[in-house]
Amino acid sequence: MSIAIERPDQADVMRLIAELDAHQVPLYPPESHHGVDIAALCLPGVLFAVARASDGRAVGCGAMVPACGYGELKRMYVIPSSRRQGIGTALLGFLEAQAAARGIRSFRLETGSRQLEAIDLYSRAGYARCGPFGGYVEDSNSIFMSKVRD
Repeated sequence: MSIAIERPDQADVMRLIAELDAHQVPLYPPESHHGVDIAALCLPGVLFAVARASDGRAVGCGAMVPACGYGELKRMYVIPSSRRQGIGTALLGFLEAQAAARGIRSFRLETGSRQLEAIDLYSRAGYARCGPFGGYVEDSNSIFMSKVRD
């Protein structure tokens, strides 16, 4: 497996994001969806990482979006057949390292309350629950987490 910064507007990567949306949309009401679109992921300064299998297939992705004083983790996804192999952990670590190299050491995220595997991944990586940040408001469908990297 390899992980690299890539453009999110590639066909195979857009399929990953479509799979993520197909999974999340039925779980939450529209006002609880906070995914960003491909155009926003292509903006300057956004770090978008893609995990690829040894045969070149895109099997996971994630983004770190710079905000005022922190980076926000967005669009983390690993295809079901590639889960439990450490890809999510590797993607998260890669994005944090790339952001840290650009001077960002504080990270935040919003994830859905029903995405228990994601919440567990973030907790194991040192993220702790926090209140809403940025433009978010309190929402029973959302879990907010943050981490400061040394």
